[in-house]
Amino acid sequence: MKDFILKEICTADIVQELGHIGFDSTYTNRGALKFEYKNIKIYSLTPPQANILKQTALSVGADCATHREVITAKTEKSDCILGGSISQLKKIASKLENQPFGLKTLGEKIKAFAEFKKPLPETKIVGILNLTPDSFSDGGEFLDYDKAKEHFQYMVNSGADIIDIGAESTRPYSTPVSAEAQICRILPILNFAKENGITVPVSIDTRSAEVAQKCIEAGAVIINDVSGFDYDEKMVDVIAKYGVKIIIQHSKGDPQTMQDNPVYENLIDEIYLKLKEKIDFAISKGIKQENIIVDPGIGFGKTREDNFEILRRIEEFNGLGCEIMLGLSRKSLLGMQDETNEMKDIFTVALNTLAVENKVDYIRVHNVPLHKKLLEVLK
Repeated sequence: MKDFILKEICTADIVQELGHIGFDSTYTNRGALKFEYKNIKIYSLTPPQANILKQTALSVGADCATHREVITAKTEKSDCILGGSISQLKKIASKLENQPFGLKTLGEKIKAFAEFKKPLPETKIVGILNLTPDSFSDGGEFLDYDKAKEHFQYMVNSGADIIDIGAESTRPYSTPVSAEAQICRILPILNFAKENGITVPVSIDTRSAEVAQKCIEAGAVIINDVSGFDYDEKMVDVIAKYGVKIIIQHSKGDPQTMQDNPVYENLIDEIYLKLKEKIDFAISKGIKQENIIVDPGIGFGKTREDNFEILRRIEEFNGLGCEIMLGLSRKSLLGMQDETNEMKDIFTVALNTLAVENKVDYIRVHNVPLHKKLLEVLK
């Protein structure tokens, strides 16, 4: 008897695989939905909602995991994990249309999640310009105006899609810098860009609403707030008023405390839900969702293991409905504190390869030409 040969299919292109076996070409796209699977976490359902969702899932051959006490109603709320093929999830959504307890709305969200498939983005390179004396990798190197403008121009010429300028280090245990000092460091570079007709968008890495406003008025079009609105309550109003883009980063604590034994019960959930809260807050204040970029905050109140977990699961943040930025360039998760920046850049580009393959929209880096080469190779 001939031996059976088996192989797991790991490619995301199931349509192509169906074609290879001679599957009916007129049904390929619909048929593919039966072979594409998703696990969706749904937060805080009541026992009746969770029970109906589970029974509905079972009725189409899918499944839904709930808290063990849902069936006894001894728990007030339960997170649920709904798993099934795209086809099954859409059937579940359809069946929920006629269910009580607001489950019609849940069905609409399940359908949207089932149908969502983020295309491979043109990952953009965000070049870092630190106008600081104490940044962890290049502190003081570009504090001089002439050196700063030369490096700004160099990154533009090297193909940076955005230049992110910061005048306050937010590395662990760094000291805050006044708004006045930040503005004095940044405005000359913005003026240099304007005077020389440089059109590459400029982002400003600041927690200060005053700095943000002055820089927007001088030509900046993105604000990168590593505190995610926590540091300066006026920041959200400035962003809404001027209609610029905002990068909302997750950070556990501030630079003075964030690396003092950071602990999470559920790392990804906590980051996800906190970012969702901040997105909803921003939208309630008049900021358009398309102007929001989220950053899970590598190194900001995270252990080395946390940082790698974020990198492995970065695609989960697509559920927030915003573009994603990742900034891991030369950071301590590389475990190379005593190495040269050139060596750190090699490891940075290796990890950013994973970020690009996982459909991250922006990678924030020190070495622009090296990452430009990376994107060319991956294309």
